[in-house]
Amino acid sequence: MGGGRTEEETRRSRLPEAERRLQILEAAIQIVLVGVLDLFGVALEVGSDGWDRCRWLRERVWMLLTGREGEGEGDLRERELGELRRAEKGVKGERKRDERGICVRSKEIGKAMRVCSGWRRFLIFLPLIFIVAHFLSVKELHHNSAVEDLPRKKESNKSKSNHLVLGPAAGQGLSNRLQCHGDGNGIKALNHTTHSSRASAAVDSIAVVTVFTIYNSSTSNGHVEDQFSNSVTVGNASYTKFERSMAVLNVFINFIQLAMPRSSVVILTDPAADLSIRRNKVTVYPIQGEYSRDKLMLQRIRSYIAFLESRMEELPQNQKHTHYIFTDSDITVVDDLGHIFSEYPNFHLALTFRNNKAQPLNSGFIAVRGTDDGILRAKIFLQKVLKVYQTRYMKASRMLGDQLALAWVVTSHPSFDAKKFTKAKAFVDDIGGASMLFLPCAVYNWTPPEGAGQFHGMPLDVKVVHFKGSRKRLMLESWNFYSSVSNIPDMLCLILKSGRTKYDF
Repeated sequence: MGGGRTEEETRRSRLPEAERRLQILEAAIQIVLVGVLDLFGVALEVGSDGWDRCRWLRERVWMLLTGREGEGEGDLRERELGELRRAEKGVKGERKRDERGICVRSKEIGKAMRVCSGWRRFLIFLPLIFIVAHFLSVKELHHNSAVEDLPRKKESNKSKSNHLVLGPAAGQGLSNRLQCHGDGNGIKALNHTTHSSRASAAVDSIAVVTVFTIYNSSTSNGHVEDQFSNSVTVGNASYTKFERSMAVLNVFINFIQLAMPRSSVVILTDPAADLSIRRNKVTVYPIQGEYSRDKLMLQRIRSYIAFLESRMEELPQNQKHTHYIFTDSDITVVDDLGHIFSEYPNFHLALTFRNNKAQPLNSGFIAVRGTDDGILRAKIFLQKVLKVYQTRYMKASRMLGDQLALAWVVTSHPSFDAKKFTKAKAFVDDIGGASMLFLPCAVYNWTPPEGAGQFHGMPLDVKVVHFKGSRKRLMLESWNFYSSVSNIPDMLCLILKSGRTKYDF
């Protein structure tokens, strides 16, 4: 604080520099005018004193450009006054030229230099003035933006933690929110969440479906990076960039098999990724498409549609159906989700919502009833979302475009009331012939930052935790903590106490 400069001091310190740049620009334009006129053979009606003035201008510009303006300032001032006096005497006798034209006076020289030229010649070199001014301003803007962005990037990197950070748990004192006590390995839940151990015996089988791919790590010159160059340590394990992606996927599977032991996992992936996972009840399902980072969200919808089309072709006759829950791979299921299909028996597909005007729907959780009608309605709905995505939100193809498209398709329906999003209560509505169930994110798509914010803590009946953005480290730390305590509520307290912390991955 003591050694820092205030904004006012910084602003004042920039004034001389800005004034100097303005002088450079004005003098440079005058020099360009003189040079261009000379090239076109236009006479300067200032005599020898005028040409001395031009030489003085060039010298002046050189001193400004080299930052030597302050050297010999007294001599320079005296010389300036002398030059101006001589120049004024030299221009007292104005002569008229035979050429048609006008006389243009330079503001910097004042009355010292009078330039006469024809209109045509003047119009030829006039655009050059603007080109010079534009070039100097753009160059300065580029320099300033580069300097200003540098500290921001450093600050952004410093703000992300490479170790577990805990703080106060949100929602403390609220009867319907998880209450926590302690720190570190001693974290305890004071009230138990309403997680049930009921299996979905009366419900058809459930398959959790996600899109996942891997990218080869290569530098811009084509050389493969050192496998330890981006390594991170979580607990007692170290991971390369590829290994930590696989670790997140394995934790995703671990929690599903823990909370829903009868369910299966389907991983939709790029055939070129050559993804191999040898785990019980886990199927890798390659689907051709464009899985680049810039188009992954768009490809995810396409993969969902392609998968649903394949299910329609293989629907069993007079047998139990398999219901599908499409999720991001950075979520953890902490309670059985089969009850959705029994408690709400008439919906075709389900989405999660929150009280957010710009992005009320989150695409990280989409449930589809595995009946003929359910799969068909879900496919048609997602095709509408894909079309809106491609026509309206391609500029957001890397991130958020799918959620914006989802919201547009739903909220643009004439009979839909968006005010329902303001209350964290499940509801069913008809959207384009599909019966849609809307589930609150606070329970079915809970996230750490929103838990510390608009969710006011963690509801006791939370089912899904979503580690969006820079919270993959917390996801791995949560599984490590659960492995040591074997208690879901205690583990949820660890997540809750992390609050808004952003991590290095």
